[in-house]
Amino acid sequence: MGKNDPWMGKIRWTKVLHKLSPYTILKGVRYLRHYGPKEFWIRLHERFEPEEIPYELWYEAYRPDEKTLDKQRKKDFRIRPLISIAVPVYRTPETFLRQMIESVQAQTYTNWELCIANGSPEDGTVSKVLAEYEARDKRIRHQDLAENEGIAGNTNAAFAMAQGDFVGLLDHDDLLAPNALFEIVSLLEREKDCDVIYTDEDKVTMDAKEHFQPHFKPDFNLDLLRSNNYICHFLVIRRSLLARTGGFRAGFDGAQDHDLIFRCVEKAGKVGHVPEILYHWRTHRASTADNPNSKMYAYEAGKRAIEEHLERTGVKGEVSHTKDYGFYRVKYPVRGEPLVSILIPNKDETETLRNCIDGLLHRTAYHNFEILLIENNSTSKEIFRYYRSLRNEPKIRLLRYKGPFNYSAINNFGAAKARGEFLLFLNNDIEIKEEDWLNEMLGTCQRPDVGAIGAKLLYPDGKIQHAGIVIGIGGIAGSMFVDMPGERTGYLHKASLMQDMSAVTAACMLMKRDVFERLGGFTEELAVAFNDVDLCLRVNRAGLRVVYDPYAVLYHLESRTRGAEDSKAKVRRFQNEIEYMRCNWIDLLKKGDPYYNKNLSLTKWNYSLRPLPGMGEKKG
Repeated sequence: MGKNDPWMGKIRWTKVLHKLSPYTILKGVRYLRHYGPKEFWIRLHERFEPEEIPYELWYEAYRPDEKTLDKQRKKDFRIRPLISIAVPVYRTPETFLRQMIESVQAQTYTNWELCIANGSPEDGTVSKVLAEYEARDKRIRHQDLAENEGIAGNTNAAFAMAQGDFVGLLDHDDLLAPNALFEIVSLLEREKDCDVIYTDEDKVTMDAKEHFQPHFKPDFNLDLLRSNNYICHFLVIRRSLLARTGGFRAGFDGAQDHDLIFRCVEKAGKVGHVPEILYHWRTHRASTADNPNSKMYAYEAGKRAIEEHLERTGVKGEVSHTKDYGFYRVKYPVRGEPLVSILIPNKDETETLRNCIDGLLHRTAYHNFEILLIENNSTSKEIFRYYRSLRNEPKIRLLRYKGPFNYSAINNFGAAKARGEFLLFLNNDIEIKEEDWLNEMLGTCQRPDVGAIGAKLLYPDGKIQHAGIVIGIGGIAGSMFVDMPGERTGYLHKASLMQDMSAVTAACMLMKRDVFERLGGFTEELAVAFNDVDLCLRVNRAGLRVVYDPYAVLYHLESRTRGAEDSKAKVRRFQNEIEYMRCNWIDLLKKGDPYYNKNLSLTKWNYSLRPLPGMGEKKG
């Protein structure tokens, strides 16, 4: 730790002062009342710490230049679907309205129509502007509604006007990047079975001059969608699917898109993602993009949207708000009392193991488990004395694996002798403090679509050791948010949200036994490194989810500087394990982790921007 610690940056007070106004001061007071002084200070740090690569500079280098846009205009697509862009308008300021329309007219893909439902025909300025553009561009059509029908009704009226193969949703004061539709059609040309497509986005100031808070999204992530409407903008839906779902529903104002997304993805053949910033969400005082306290009813509607989605899909879960408005927790109840086999490899380390066993026996609310201690070549008298002291504990069995240390082989050996319906792989240096951890993991792992689940692990000082694993970080794979203070939530709260990941650490990983056996267990060629990553990737390949659960919190006493590869044999073994991963997962390593984003760094673990050509990582 020290001056290079990415989590210990100082607040950019100049940026805070630049943002100060009577409105932002009032907003800060509301946040202070909601979070309390300690958490308010944490969030202030997260919001105003210096970015390693400032997004404003990154975006200027990222946005396509005129040469690129001209090349896109000349692209001869094999398919040319008509894309209808639906916009509900209500008393939109003239400047915003013109900028929105002109951002559509600037599209490099030209086969579109703009369908505007005007809920404020009495507003002479709005009507005049719409008539002006409609007269000049036949692709623009508007309909004056008899009365304002609210966001759901007005948008549905715009949907009804659409004649295209696909329908995109655009808010009346937001902006599309000029290559938005080009990128959508490019994806459709590659993946014709996409029924729902979404893109990345950022926010812009009222004058549209400053871009900030980019949202770089993963590919489709069901558990993240149940935690937050991360899909949001730009959303494009096949019109036939939109017709089947019935569009927006009354009673979900403020979260109508979250509700619609759930109903569409439940029926979609495939959900596509374009990892490009193609939508600019304008922030102003009435916007939930800038003022999450302004529409509390929207967050209640979001909660109902998740609850009804769970009910439609036959999943039992209790939905609750988190302290961060618009972000939710779904708690999945345990069904029945299935036996969980807890597998703990051990060599010596008496006190460490004793602490782990005490937590399992005395600080774990779920009781139907067995503990399989897999002894592997211990030499100390103390550990065998401790083993003898456990003889009368009915939950514990001692197994002996006499071969050389091989994490995969040891756990495969233990799993073959386990009796449980679920297998929990647990390191001997895990410390348990919160008793509901196993209930939390088991309830989620019982879902039929889940194959494995991992916990949030903290170092003894409360900093994060594991919050899910991203493929490609550090070359092969790495944990996210390492060394970030545990009370922080990280980029877009990802350290504190349940979500699907490519992998989780087997330091504490729960799996269905039948899934483990069907996949053939751990790969024994991976004796030390990447065995958990490899197994999780095979879970994903089998069509099951690997879930990171931040509500199961345990402490991992592992040293930050893991044992050095300090011998030729260890170095050779590690190089062989790297080579195994590269050979077996080369396509994934080249393409990139679907639960990450190509615009994010592979040398940092804090969701920093990946530097563009000509840009260097910011030093120090």
